Amino acid sequence: MKLRISLLLALALAQPAWAADTAELSRQMQALQQHASSLDARLDKLESAIQQNQNVLGLLQEIEALKAEVAKMRGLTEVQAHQLDTLDKRQNDLYADLDQRLGELAKVAKAAPAAAATPDTSVAPPSTTPPDTQAESAAYEAALKLFRARDYAGAIAGFKAFLKTYPDSALAPNAQYWVGYAYYSLKDYKAALAQQQKLVVAYPDSAKVPDALLNIAANQIALNKLAEARKTLEGLVAKYPGTPAATQASRRLSALK
Repeated sequence: MKLRISLLLALALAQPAWAADTAELSRQMQALQQHASSLDARLDKLESAIQQNQNVLGLLQEIEALKAEVAKMRGLTEVQAHQLDTLDKRQNDLYADLDQRLGELAKVAKAAPAAAATPDTSVAPPSTTPPDTQAESAAYEAALKLFRARDYAGAIAGFKAFLKTYPDSALAPNAQYWVGYAYYSLKDYKAALAQQQKLVVAYPDSAKVPDALLNIAANQIALNKLAEARKTLEGLVAKYPGTPAATQASRRLSALK
């Protein structure tokens, strides 16, 4: 009897301690569960962030690829622009040489009839070229020489003075063309465009019109007026087929497509 009472007392005394341990374990388990839930939530966020970062990385790679492609295209465009500019300059150097030779031939042609009509004397005959013609040729050749020397500002002034002094000269359309092209060489594309358009209006029957139209298109391209440039080049090809200017216009149309 005493032994049973002792056991019961021992159990009674141990129960609070056991209950306390169970409550602590339960609390710890709840805390662990909450912590585990928090970790799960953080893992979900990390996975989402990783996925987003991968998407961003893919977009960045695409952007870099596009940037490289744009840089490549710009490089090709600059090369083509340089080639066109070089071709234009070479062509106009040839035109300058041709203009100079034509001027010299014109002087010889004018001098020949007068020389044939002059009687043979022991005294050397005077100059057979009229003074006005000599001055006109000299003024034109002086301005052309400035252009060939890349003194474009000086050439503009020289050709404008020529046009003011000799508005009815057979070389007036050529002088007007060189004014426009000198502005183009100075990269004053608006002024160049206006001067070449002036040539087309003032001298519609001149052999310089196709070259002026080609330079008009070049200025329109430089001013980013691509639709107008295409229209100008198409008109040039249609109206002046077979000319060197039309051949170049066809090439530029292909480059613009």
